[in-house]
Amino acid sequence: MIALIALGLAFGALGYASKWSQVGLLNSVDAVLSVNAPVREVASGVSFGPQPRQKLDIWAPITPSDKPRDVVVFFYGGSWNSGDRELYGFAGRALAERGYIVVIPDYRLVPEVRYPGFVEDGAAAVTWVQREIARFGGNPNRIHLTGHSAGAHIAALLTLDAHWLRHSGAPADSIRSFAGLAGPYDFLPFTSDAAKAAFGQMPDPKPSQPITYARGDAAPMLLLTGSADTTVKPRNSKALAAAQTRARAKAQAMLYEGLGHSDIVMALARPFRDKAPVVEDMDAFFAKVR
Repeated sequence: MIALIALGLAFGALGYASKWSQVGLLNSVDAVLSVNAPVREVASGVSFGPQPRQKLDIWAPITPSDKPRDVVVFFYGGSWNSGDRELYGFAGRALAERGYIVVIPDYRLVPEVRYPGFVEDGAAAVTWVQREIARFGGNPNRIHLTGHSAGAHIAALLTLDAHWLRHSGAPADSIRSFAGLAGPYDFLPFTSDAAKAAFGQMPDPKPSQPITYARGDAAPMLLLTGSADTTVKPRNSKALAAAQTRARAKAQAMLYEGLGHSDIVMALARPFRDKAPVVEDMDAFFAKVR
């Protein structure tokens, strides 16, 4: 089975399979290998807003808990123009195995929306979580945000720029921490077609940059990145960690040697967890946040 997914990824690199068929294959293999894992999907396609893509899935441990569990909201990547929550069950399973209630939202994509539409959807999803997650055993006052690539960008803005959650109706202090995977936090000027399509219409692009909102009273941050990432270069994580440290906030950039842009999220899936201890490092970080 592992050989099958390796073959699929190899074909993808040659153009015989799309990126999203690769992610779907990865998720399917992880589901097979996780058949005995003590977790389950407790809700699927729950609406957090009126639009078709404003839906989320929830994963949880099977084992009962005598107290509400910490919640992790995971935003997937896809250059702000692609992605589907149903392909990221492997992230839900990985973190639910560690004892968290895990929420995976969709959000509207380019070209249906441009900035700030996808950030507004992220804020609406977190607001829904803050209001409703207690029904699923989660602690609404212990919400951790995470995401990969464009999803990390969304989660970072929600963590740093408090107006998004205030405008959506959620208390900003319900966000206890942020763990970003290969996130673009300081990427001016826009050079990629995807960034130009998502943000190029802005007269002043600085509000789109998470580093613009560096502040000392923000939730603690763990910024994970790979040394071989040429899509979102490690300097993004290093720059934001440095800016937060200068502001006297808690922030750490962690570099995984040899990992590329996709490797870091693949390491959440059971077939590739030996690539890097991403799950373990995220769990240790969330657990120590008070």
